Amino acid sequence: MVDTKIVLKDIDSNNTPKYLKVVNAFKTSIEVNNYKSGDSLPSINEFSKTFNLSRDTVFKAYTLLKKQGYIQATPNKGYYICESRKKVLLLISTFKAYKEVFYHSFMSCMPDNVIVDLQFHHYNIKNFKAMLNVDNGGYYKYVIMGFDHPEVSKMISKIDRKKLLLIDWKANLGGFENYVFQDFGTAFYSCLESALHQFKKYKVLSLVYPEFTHHPPESLEHFKKFCEHHHLEYTICYNYKALVVNKNTAYICVNDRVLYELLSQCSASNYELGKEVGVLSYNDTPLKKFTYKGISVISIDFKEFGAKVAEFINSNEPVKTYLDTKLILRESL
Repeated sequence: MVDTKIVLKDIDSNNTPKYLKVVNAFKTSIEVNNYKSGDSLPSINEFSKTFNLSRDTVFKAYTLLKKQGYIQATPNKGYYICESRKKVLLLISTFKAYKEVFYHSFMSCMPDNVIVDLQFHHYNIKNFKAMLNVDNGGYYKYVIMGFDHPEVSKMISKIDRKKLLLIDWKANLGGFENYVFQDFGTAFYSCLESALHQFKKYKVLSLVYPEFTHHPPESLEHFKKFCEHHHLEYTICYNYKALVVNKNTAYICVNDRVLYELLSQCSASNYELGKEVGVLSYNDTPLKKFTYKGISVISIDFKEFGAKVAEFINSNEPVKTYLDTKLILRESL
């Protein structure tokens, strides 16, 4: 019998095609160094006889492994393992300025043998399903920014928990073994507490939470609790198009499109930021440090975020982290 260095488990069980089970078994063997760069593989005939599989099944498996860059075929030599490469899926929502900081930090920590497949789901469940493609992707590890949808939980439940890292928001996705999350509730409340002195300069505190936002709703609830606890007059603006900036009001915006509108209206009305109108934004970016002498923010460190996520790719240790959320005061408040 040929020594294939792989273990094929339950080849006839569940609905996964047999050729994909062969592909995944090879990938597992490569990841644990049973197979190394340059090692030869059994021929299609040898493999099919060893595991009692059809030649077509083995051929399809070898063809897919070749297409994905795991093996090569050379005349008179047969099939052999390519230079070891690990393919990682990074599936996030959208690409904004602060996520660019996260991404570059993450990529700067990746070794040369890791290939990162960056995808964006835009909170669309059809996109999410198509890009995740658990059965055919065969990724070494999965880094996923989820959202609150029952189909998301169903899809990620198919992934080996040790290979899955959920990031950014827990999103009611149930149990998970690895995560790097922000705390959009109690940490947000603590940042508001730290800004209480600045808020008291204004008559009204307004949270702009537009209809198109995907910002986690726990921030909304903690904002209400904060204002009611401190007896602050507050409003919540859900209709972005109806937003009108008023004097003696401090605005908290969870979206950069809203921030742009706030600053535009302040400029048009000659309102002085930090005195006549206050602005506090979510998610720091390099430009916010310099815009209008500085925009105050509630934010995590996105460089730290990228580096922490990279730890999951570069080691086999579990990652369970809530990132620090901080208030950065600048002249806008």
